[in-house]
Amino acid sequence: MLALTSDYITDHSDPEPYLRALAKAGFTHVHWCHQWRSDFLYADSEIAQIGRWLRDYGLKLNDVHGSEGIEKFWYAPQEYARLAGIELVKNRIHLAEQLGGDAVVMHVYPPTVQPKLSGFNDFLFDQIRRSLDDLEVYARECGVRIALENLIDFAAVEAGVTDMAHAGDNADLLARLLAAYAPEFLGFCFDSGHAVLGFDRTARYAPLFDRLAVLHLHDNDGVNDLHLPVGDGVVNWADVAALVVASPYTKPLSFELSIRHTRFTEAAPFLAYSMAGCRRFAEQVARLRTQAQT
Repeated sequence: MLALTSDYITDHSDPEPYLRALAKAGFTHVHWCHQWRSDFLYADSEIAQIGRWLRDYGLKLNDVHGSEGIEKFWYAPQEYARLAGIELVKNRIHLAEQLGGDAVVMHVYPPTVQPKLSGFNDFLFDQIRRSLDDLEVYARECGVRIALENLIDFAAVEAGVTDMAHAGDNADLLARLLAAYAPEFLGFCFDSGHAVLGFDRTARYAPLFDRLAVLHLHDNDGVNDLHLPVGDGVVNWADVAALVVASPYTKPLSFELSIRHTRFTEAAPFLAYSMAGCRRFAEQVARLRTQAQT
């Protein structure tokens, strides 16, 4: 059983063709990633239709990538925007609950050296705590965990203030947040591509794997966030496999791949090629699990 992100072609427009193609390629589960960075709110009619598509193609929902929002930013410094962002996160929690998922991934960015945003650093932790406090009861009632994803200081890199090799990351911030909440509510999403941007940061996140709730598995060149198929970049997959096996993670392995920076232009050959890499990694994990049990 393997999961693929729904947005391997695009994160908007009609998702049905992409679901049909990934099911045909042999994937059994979906990481719902459509509208992952927008203020889009799913209506119940849309959630019901997604459920029908999943049933039609024999797919199951693994988990959901929540939207941090744009104007409805989930820990915005402006209170009206933060509260709107909370409603956006609750919408994704509702989607996960209705479709059988158990986790919603959320972004929390590290303190930044980007001058326009650095003033937010002083109350970043408290603002995220305020939003998590507002979400905890609802998430628990729905049986859906929040999973915080590892990130680097993308804002500073994009602004040219620093480069990938010197960009900060959110390992320390995530450790503080996870320590403040119970694992039944707050977990960790490991993004293998983000973990090698600039240099291999995987070891910085290794202590968080005891809270592993969601996987974003993909590869890159260490410089750009490319979301390449497994084996097409610099990720040390042996290290990742060992961390996954030692963790409490039991769901299907989940891959967050994109056609955008590959040689492929059509879904079917891209998915066939990607599936081969996904299966190789799954076999690696299976071997390690067998060894651990003997």
